[in-house]
Amino acid sequence: MPTCSAGTFRKAPLANNSQYDRDAFRADDRDHVELRVDGVAMVRLLGPQDRLLKTIEKQYPRVEVLVRGNEITLDGDAGQVRAAVRLVEELVTMVRADQELGQHEVNEFSVTESAKILASDPRVSPAELLSQAILTSRGKSIRPKTLGQKNYVDAIDENTIVFGIGPAGTGKTYLAMAKAVQALQRKEVSRIILTRPAVEAGERLGYLPGTLTDKIDPYLRPLYDALNEMMDPEIVPKLLAAGTIEVAPLAYMRGRTLNDSFIVLDEAQNTTPEQMKMFLTRLGHGSKMVVTGDVTQVDLPAGASGLQLVTRVLDGIDEIHFARLTSEDVVRHSLVGRIVDAYTKFDAERQAQRFERHGDRESGQAAEDVNRAARRGREPQDHQAPRTPTKRWGR
Repeated sequence: MPTCSAGTFRKAPLANNSQYDRDAFRADDRDHVELRVDGVAMVRLLGPQDRLLKTIEKQYPRVEVLVRGNEITLDGDAGQVRAAVRLVEELVTMVRADQELGQHEVNEFSVTESAKILASDPRVSPAELLSQAILTSRGKSIRPKTLGQKNYVDAIDENTIVFGIGPAGTGKTYLAMAKAVQALQRKEVSRIILTRPAVEAGERLGYLPGTLTDKIDPYLRPLYDALNEMMDPEIVPKLLAAGTIEVAPLAYMRGRTLNDSFIVLDEAQNTTPEQMKMFLTRLGHGSKMVVTGDVTQVDLPAGASGLQLVTRVLDGIDEIHFARLTSEDVVRHSLVGRIVDAYTKFDAERQAQRFERHGDRESGQAAEDVNRAARRGREPQDHQAPRTPTKRWGR
């Protein structure tokens, strides 16, 4: 195993497939570490135009990173140098694993998320955590890309009913469908049932032409798209025709018992409390349910969301898990996470203003009651008996 004079900058042993030559020394609170990376193309480790290298520098601004050939030199704050060395080692492990699978998964997002994982728990290996593929389709692996997504996927394995609640772009539905396809391929279930409420997103589409299937297909199109990405498009129609995969609106679930199935309810924030109760009670023997939704994007014309209510009704029940994803789990464009945070902040400020105005109105009403009572020469009463209407007698 390679050694270094600093000796203490990494407690965990190096991976067996890692080959580094280290020459490190410490001066006060500074470290200087030289790493030599063998068996890995540096362009895959550093990215096109050194994009991954720049991402590492953003994560550790007090570390100067220099690259010459296959040698990486890190110099700067001792704590950040130790963290950067650990991150580079994890990235090398990821690159080697992706080379064996013939994939290109290491990117700026991988670097950022790996740094977050190491910061939260240095004992966890991001390379091991984020390399566990759920499915491999057309040379592309579907895997959790954040710690929150990994916990969400693990919860699906360990519980009968899982609620995936979080903003857009966090992979709630996509990962749930990947787990459903995985369970079908492993013969853990005999069919997949995908459903969502047919609720318009703030628009009135009017009467749509065509058959009933033609009318509901626009609402279910995202589920079909995900299926075609995860399975051979030629096989999907056959499975749909045989009933092995069923895609239907939520209204079709009434009166059914779903045995030996993997059921996914998408856009659950648009269910009413009655619909949510109806859906959850369809659960049969040998089945698993995943309910996904974003409570900040409710399209119901009026009334409470069934997803918002169920978090209070079913909290604490065994085999039911609530997985809450955040903007840190967004895997779409980096702007999506910032958009989610901006709207969350705006909604919180608006809610605070509403409470403040409501409190002012209550204070004003209380002051008016006191003044009115003073004019009448008596103290205000919080609860007064209802006044009996005067009975008027006619002739």
